[in-house]
Amino acid sequence: MLQETLEQGQGLTDAALDRLIPLETAPPVSIHKAMRHSVFAGGKRLRPVLCIEAGRMIAGSLPEGIEELGAALEMLHTYSLIHDDLPALDNDDLRRGRPTCHKVFGDAIAILAGDALQTQAYEVLARLKCPADQRVQIIEEIAHATGTVDGMIGGQVVDLEAEHTQATAEMLEYIHRSKTAALITASLVSGGLYAEGKDKQVAKLREFGRGIGLAFQIVDDVLDVTQTSEQLGKTAGKDTASEKATYPALFGIEASLEKADSLVNEAFAQLEKFGDGAQTLKQLARFLVERKK
Repeated sequence: MLQETLEQGQGLTDAALDRLIPLETAPPVSIHKAMRHSVFAGGKRLRPVLCIEAGRMIAGSLPEGIEELGAALEMLHTYSLIHDDLPALDNDDLRRGRPTCHKVFGDAIAILAGDALQTQAYEVLARLKCPADQRVQIIEEIAHATGTVDGMIGGQVVDLEAEHTQATAEMLEYIHRSKTAALITASLVSGGLYAEGKDKQVAKLREFGRGIGLAFQIVDDVLDVTQTSEQLGKTAGKDTASEKATYPALFGIEASLEKADSLVNEAFAQLEKFGDGAQTLKQLARFLVERKK
């Protein structure tokens, strides 16, 4: 069941991405090749899948056109990865098992490819097939989640500044909730908004997202020190080499995994009122903490 959900979500998202991102033959050719190189490098499409399944849970069936919202989320996620891999930030050569964008196309085109995916995402969001009120709320939600105040960019800044320092538990949680959990939360919330969920339903999705988003990043920290580069599809051991603030560095591997498991169990409580309709989101949450890459 879970595998079917993941495959369906990936298929819907990939088809939308292929339709929405200019072809490699469209001028300027170099930028479109770079965008597609990173977008179609084989990601799991977890954020779009969470968005799609949140929408399905609220609506009771798959909302028409929600895959375009998922595609926009994936564009934003990929833009963040392209920039994160740059020499000025994490300086990584491998992403999703392929050479990173700047290794193939150079720093300048990689920076512009990330910029282009971000602007393309907002063009897609502006055209979503949902009522205008929901469309505006979705754009605001996603913009805030990727911004500087409790959002992805703010988390990235604090993550950089925390390198080679003795990070506190509070700082570490802020980094993870902002850098990673914020966009995961926005994926779920935007899916609920797209399906015209009630305020209380959207609030439950928000709390669920905050819990599983933090758990996801804790597991990511653990995998960085327990898996190989081949297993991960990206360079293993980067966090340790850069002396990054991570849960395993602060609490150890076993305590980190226990924390992730506890966060997921607490998140499940947010979905109790959705009954059996929440089973798929719960399965996805469990997958996030049990994955090996």
